[in-house]
Amino acid sequence: MKAVRPPLPGWLETLRQRLFATPVDIAVSFLCLYVVWRISVPLVDWLLVEANWRGTSREDCTNAGACWVFIRARFAQFMYGQYPVPERWRVDLLGVLAVCVAAALSWRRLPRRREAAIAALVVLPPLGIWLLYGGLGLRIVETREWGGLMLTLFLAIYAGLIAIPLGILLALGRRSRLPLIRFASIVFIEFWRGVPIITVIFLASLLLPLIMPTGFNVDRLARAVIGLAFVIAAYMAEAVRGGLQALPDGQVEAAQALGLGYWRITRLIVLPQALRIALPAMTNEFIALFKNTTLVLIVSIFDLLGIAQAALADPAWVGMNMEAYVFAGAIYWFACFGLSQWSRRQEKRLSAAYGR
Repeated sequence: MKAVRPPLPGWLETLRQRLFATPVDIAVSFLCLYVVWRISVPLVDWLLVEANWRGTSREDCTNAGACWVFIRARFAQFMYGQYPVPERWRVDLLGVLAVCVAAALSWRRLPRRREAAIAALVVLPPLGIWLLYGGLGLRIVETREWGGLMLTLFLAIYAGLIAIPLGILLALGRRSRLPLIRFASIVFIEFWRGVPIITVIFLASLLLPLIMPTGFNVDRLARAVIGLAFVIAAYMAEAVRGGLQALPDGQVEAAQALGLGYWRITRLIVLPQALRIALPAMTNEFIALFKNTTLVLIVSIFDLLGIAQAALADPAWVGMNMEAYVFAGAIYWFACFGLSQWSRRQEKRLSAAYGR
């Protein structure tokens, strides 16, 4: 009588089916495990085991691993750039406010949640500019003193606040029945999509002051934000247009038969579904925006990566390239990974709400 193999626990059975179901799967799995082992062991050794954690100068880095003393010594500069030390409480306060508002809005049972979200979008952006720049009782901190992670987040968030609504309007304009609006939207989208972002930032820094009225000066940081926003808005428009094209025409025709106007149909029926479909692509464009903020270094705006490169110019820390780039890269990776996970959760929630 043939012996019956006892069943494996659930997770072991899943592991066997996915990694060791056939001889080829077994060979590929062990090859991948070997490659991961050969890469991860020396990497972990350099990052953690043999790393230098304590000290204040380069002389304290005596082990063969990473010199995280450099990051500790320059941590404030990585976060704030050259922002004045006595005024850094303003950056911290804005960060705490943004986190608290985001946490409150993520609570689905929040009373009058939609009104609270609109109020946050109206109040927080100008409040943030006032806290960071100053005026009206606060000391003015020029944008040339901004830098580090705070500047990276400022560029990404404020350029996104311009790019997302502009991209939605451009997508609607490209599908408009009015030839002039459709033509203007197509020209805008195709122009900004066809120009490299680094060129846009450079030209915005040089050309924007020339086309402005005499005596009207546009801040260098504002030029970079506008340049980034226009390029990302063009890509956002195409993502939203893809969501609009995925909707069946019958829904709009049914709404028109009920007597609804264009804007009510767009606001209540078309856009909610189109934005749900376009959410992954829009999130991808925002992640690209977050990473493309590093290009502002070409116009001497020192974001997180720019501050890392500037810190390496210090003779006391020459040769700490790996530590600086690993630290900056880890921040970018965790931010982008968090955005992608948030997008996946929203997709699942919206799919469940719409029954798809």
